[in-house]
Amino acid sequence: QVHLVESGGGLVQTGGSLRLSCVASGRTFRTAIMGWFRQFVGKEREFVASIERDGGSTYYADSVKGRFDISMDSGAYTIHLQMNNLNPEDTAVYYCAYNGYALGPMPLNSDYRYWGQGTQVTVSS
Repeated sequence: QVHLVESGGGLVQTGGSLRLSCVASGRTFRTAIMGWFRQFVGKEREFVASIERDGGSTYYADSVKGRFDISMDSGAYTIHLQMNNLNPEDTAVYYCAYNGYALGPMPLNSDYRYWGQGTQVTVSS
C-alpha cells in the first residue's frame, strides 16, 4: 500500500506561480513513476506530467510544456510541480499519482494504482 499526500494548492492571479508537492509513503519501489493529473469541473481527469524515479525521465502534456516543471527529491519519493505563468484555464483539482513501475510516460489514469486526495488550484483573471 502507498499513501500520497499533496500540498501547495491555492489561489493565484493570472501570470502567477504555485508549487505543488506530493509525498509518497508505504511500500514504495525504486522502479516507480509518479505523476500529476488534473480534473476540471465536469471533465475527466487528465495527465499533466510524470517523472520516473529511476533515471528521472520526465514527461509533460503539451498544454503545460514550458510552463510547468516536475521534479523529484533525490533519494526520496517526494515530487514537486512548479507551475509558472498560470492562467484561468489551469484552474482544477490537481492529483498526485503513483505506480510501482514505469513504462514510458504513462499518461492514462489506469496506469496508476495509487492516488492522492487532490489539491485545488484556482487562477483568477
